[in-house]
Amino acid sequence: MKKNQLNYIAIAAFVVIAIYACSGIPKFAENIVKPDARKQYSREIESKHVKSDWELAYDSALTENLSVTLPYGEKGTFNPLENLVYTYNVGLQEGEMLSVEVVQENPNQRVFIEILELDSGGYHSVGKSEMGQNKLEAAGENSGIFKVIVQPETGVSGNFFLSLNKKPLYGFPVAGKGNSAIQSFWGQDRDGGKRSHEGVDIFAKKGTPVVAVSDGFVSRTGDHGIGGKQVWLRTGIFGKSVYYAHLDEIAVESGNSVKAGDTLGFVGNTGNAKGGAHHLHFGIYSGYGAVNPLPFIYRTASVSQKSFPRNFSKNVAVVKMQKAILRQGPSKEFEKVGELVSGQTVTLLGQTKDWLHVQTDSGAKAFLHASLVRG
Repeated sequence: MKKNQLNYIAIAAFVVIAIYACSGIPKFAENIVKPDARKQYSREIESKHVKSDWELAYDSALTENLSVTLPYGEKGTFNPLENLVYTYNVGLQEGEMLSVEVVQENPNQRVFIEILELDSGGYHSVGKSEMGQNKLEAAGENSGIFKVIVQPETGVSGNFFLSLNKKPLYGFPVAGKGNSAIQSFWGQDRDGGKRSHEGVDIFAKKGTPVVAVSDGFVSRTGDHGIGGKQVWLRTGIFGKSVYYAHLDEIAVESGNSVKAGDTLGFVGNTGNAKGGAHHLHFGIYSGYGAVNPLPFIYRTASVSQKSFPRNFSKNVAVVKMQKAILRQGPSKEFEKVGELVSGQTVTLLGQTKDWLHVQTDSGAKAFLHASLVRG
């Protein structure tokens, strides 16, 4: 019995070592041992009081619920006397990536950026900036609410511009084309309402190259059914299946590995598109069925510093109207979260167009229309 037990232990140990050596476990283990940039910096802070305040400011940011609409830009000034954290809730669709960047007057001053995704268990991190980086991009697995946290190191001063932009996860599937070529969308009725459109149609001249939107491999090709000549691209072992249909010609074979931008075929009107306008039917499928492909490929303009003024030179503003409404976001469409009266002061955290990002004397953060205060 003891001999058998020793044999089992030896076999188990061998399996564990083999898995450890042949997989990404060493890197995973290294990431567990190595603290993230924010924690590394926290260990550098010598004063226990300063360290505690800095960490508590982050914890408090997790409970804040200010919301903004993407794309978003804000100009402000870091105050070395204030231990402030900037946090925003944003909505993302499956297929969109969030890009956060902080541009500072002094690039040597550090900021720590984190993106968290909200699920049934609360917020969990989907991305953290590395030490010394002022930009972070991350995406969640599903559509939902994401929280952005931007925390400067202690004692930081100077002006900054914060931008929150969204990007599609994939490249555009038709060479030389863009958003305007998409003329039929997800969910529209087909065959008199018997089925719905599980994709988008991108119109282009016959023979226009159709390209891989991501690195991957061709899982299958063929000429059959309503899709006619078609290519299926797999974006990874646990990735998505990307469907290209109505092709005029196919340029790849099943099993081919491809890079983003490689030609897979050419726009046509085969299958049930025969006789109609030449276009690509583009679809995306996951393990639970078809998903709306539009967010994966649709491009939106990014914000620019030039479009965001900063009209206040001081860090404090005074309410000049009889009543000033505080809102959850920088628009009258956002929920009212408070109210101030004439003479009350607010700390200015930043400005986004005609709205101010402020903190009240009680410590609450909100947005306030710039016309309601003087500074």
